[in-house]
Amino acid sequence: MSDNEHLMRFNKGFKDLNLSKARYKVVLGSAGSGKSVNVAQDYILKLSDPANIGANLLVVRATESSNASSTFAELVGAVDRANLRFDWVIRSSPAHMVNKRTGCEVFFRGCNDARAIERIKSITVKKGKLTWIWVEEATEIKQADFEILDDRLRGQLPNDNLYYQITLTFNPINAEHWIKKTLWDLAPVNPDIFISHSTYLQNKFIDDAYLARMERRKLADPEGYRVYGLGEWGNTGSNILSNYKLDSCTKDWSWYDSVVLSQDFGFNHANCLLAVGYKDDVMYVIQELYEFEKHTGELIEDARKKDWPDAVMYCDSAEPDRIKEWKQAGYKAVGVVKDKGCIKGQIDYLKQRLIVIDPSCVSTYKEIQQWRWKKDKQGNILDEPLEVEDDAMAALRYATEPYRRCHRLRTLPKALFGLR
Repeated sequence: MSDNEHLMRFNKGFKDLNLSKARYKVVLGSAGSGKSVNVAQDYILKLSDPANIGANLLVVRATESSNASSTFAELVGAVDRANLRFDWVIRSSPAHMVNKRTGCEVFFRGCNDARAIERIKSITVKKGKLTWIWVEEATEIKQADFEILDDRLRGQLPNDNLYYQITLTFNPINAEHWIKKTLWDLAPVNPDIFISHSTYLQNKFIDDAYLARMERRKLADPEGYRVYGLGEWGNTGSNILSNYKLDSCTKDWSWYDSVVLSQDFGFNHANCLLAVGYKDDVMYVIQELYEFEKHTGELIEDARKKDWPDAVMYCDSAEPDRIKEWKQAGYKAVGVVKDKGCIKGQIDYLKQRLIVIDPSCVSTYKEIQQWRWKKDKQGNILDEPLEVEDDAMAALRYATEPYRRCHRLRTLPKALFGLR
């Protein structure tokens, strides 16, 4: 073990994972299991090792910007924990890292549209080959994108110590996901696939507050706890929606029949603002702003950094003061009418049409996969949604209001939604 490795904190349960040279490492785990921290630390040590000269790493999220607060931060943190900052040249915009002693580089990319895929295909390393790929939150990417990534790892390697490898890290939200069918389930008969399962209970560095939070979730949301606490594949039997897909959505607002904004207010839980378009009875979730622990003024400043349509914003009517602040900032904010049966009506409306979610809307896509009905003590499904991590889903429900109440989507004038 190197001196730098001694400076890092590794969970023993990841030892075999870090030693594996299988082409595909499928790293499934609960929230808080330490899997992403481990992967980041392992890559920094390998890229800093002269024995691996010629190796280069590509780090992928569904959207390139998502790397900044996740994979990039994890890798930089690993550099600092190993006391290797002097050996690395680190650039944050655009994100890039290179080790001065080995010449090994780290590239950060997204794969949410054709342009992003072209940026992956156009990567040129200065020394050696692109040898390793780390896909964080791998359930966010499509199988076709995975195949493109896999195809990048080919050719004669310049160093006998090197090998091609893709590492996928994720929470197992959906048992119907392509990763389970094409990789996880085939691992017992395919030596090219190494699987790793971990939970927060095995993470010796977890804090007491997080342990208490997970215990609360175990009581409030047993099914969600099985996924995010125990790292088990999610059962879709009680899921509310299945009529959605991940695909690029144009930000040419004039292309849609109509566009609305919708917002669910939050602070300790997420505050979610969505831009939702409608065309030919299809809903398009085009853009999201999903933030924790921010006051309204801060959220308005964040919103101004993005291009939002000049459209009516349907908000949680329980927060009139916040609605007033958004109005004063120039947004067409109005409260959603909450009457008996409105939630069920909103859900019924959502079930009747295809919902297309842009890959940049990471939190919306994550929530929709785990949005479930409540169950009683006997396990019977109730006609009421579970109110756990459903902030984007609340905003999505609010976006149905002008349509479901009018019942005639295609005859609504664009002016009603602030469009010209």
